[in-house]
Amino acid sequence: MNGIIVINKPPGRTSHDMVSFVRKLTGIKKVGHTGTLDPMATGVLPICIGKATKAADMLTDSDKEYRAQMVLGAITDTQDSSGKILERSPVCVTEEQIKETISCFIGEISQIPPMFSAIKKDGKKLYELARQGISVEREARHVKIYDIKITEIDLESKTVTIDVRCSKGTYIRTLCEDIGKKLGCGAYMNSLIRTKSAGFALADSFTKEELEKMKEQDTLKNALLPLDRIFKDYDRIELDEISAKKVKNGMRIRYNAAKSGKLYRIYDEKGAFLCISECKNGELVLKKAFWVD
Repeated sequence: MNGIIVINKPPGRTSHDMVSFVRKLTGIKKVGHTGTLDPMATGVLPICIGKATKAADMLTDSDKEYRAQMVLGAITDTQDSSGKILERSPVCVTEEQIKETISCFIGEISQIPPMFSAIKKDGKKLYELARQGISVEREARHVKIYDIKITEIDLESKTVTIDVRCSKGTYIRTLCEDIGKKLGCGAYMNSLIRTKSAGFALADSFTKEELEKMKEQDTLKNALLPLDRIFKDYDRIELDEISAKKVKNGMRIRYNAAKSGKLYRIYDEKGAFLCISECKNGELVLKKAFWVD
């Protein structure tokens, strides 16, 4: 079994929990996820199986989309609703001020990663130090916020719901806290749904319960997306039998129609997906192999 199953991760489960679940479900050990989701978060988590695990790093590097709800008027030690409230402040802002402030965060921004994160410092994960009450200095990181759409502002309940499209490595709970800080009243993230990752949307995903039922009905293969679906935005090149054999032997293939520096999906004469290659000086150079021997 080679391909991708997109899980709609439930709250309270780690990304590693979902990997273990798929291993047990499929009986396959070679399984990996493509970007950690916080335990409290839900939504799109692509799980790579078999040969598809080779593409996990390419998926992890992709842009992401989220829907988040933030609560104004308080900050917590985890920057989300799972933490302890450290401070409360009155919320004296208008809808217009909220809209104007949020728009300031579109573009390249600097974020200081939260203490409750999986980033390592001197070999230890930050959340392990945070649980011991230890706080260490973290270097700011540059991330890109491509767009923020406000879907709801409820000043009565002091909540704001936003849709965010961003680069990898963006901490949405840090974004919520920073927005609250700029508004002057504080804020924390109340809920988070990842709505898109690596081109996969919620519509492509299955719940844990749905997958278990498919396993019982022997229809689990219907949830498995083909490996080349990851690279659907790359142009396709189909090779003849001789050229396909050369590719499998690690040889460069002359292909004048390809553009230098561009990545391509490579298939053999029967339409079987072989690899991703990059064009260099008119030649296709193997980037990552996916063929099944």
